[in-house]
Amino acid sequence: MMTHILIVILYLSAFAFIQRRVVKGVREYGQLKHINTARVSLVSKFITILLFFLTLSLMAISLGLGYQDVSLFVSSAFAVLGVALFAQWSILSNLTAGILIFFVFPYKVGERIRIVDADEDISGILQEVALFHLLIKRDNGDTITYPNSLVLQKAVLKLQYQTAVAKDTETPAADEEHRQA
Repeated sequence: MMTHILIVILYLSAFAFIQRRVVKGVREYGQLKHINTARVSLVSKFITILLFFLTLSLMAISLGLGYQDVSLFVSSAFAVLGVALFAQWSILSNLTAGILIFFVFPYKVGERIRIVDADEDISGILQEVALFHLLIKRDNGDTITYPNSLVLQKAVLKLQYQTAVAKDTETPAADEEHRQA
């Protein structure tokens, strides 16, 4: 009985130590890349949940539940989750893409981007990178919600901060050129 208690304490201590280090690393990465704190918090919670279930599985095996019993439980849980998400496969792919975008997306909130799409002009200022989608504010004030899974499938261009000048309006520099001519 005492060994079981020590095993539980050991696993929970290891979980707490690893979880703190990983969350601290994610926060530092978020500060380095200037990522929204709410997004950093969501990614940290997601990683914590995964670590917790891994710790519970390892603890159950160590306590003598047996590999087959634990694997049966874990596979059953994944089967139920898989059936539940099958109709909403895009949710799972957007969640996975959101985690990938957190670590590898080269653009920051506030930068002007264009997603190369033949059907629609998707360009504007990147307002938010959420767990399931990007929010892009167009020059006319409209906000586009674009799924994360599609962002990974398309080319994304970083644009200059100046907006494109409409044909019927001129910039002050163009006015000056006309005056000098």
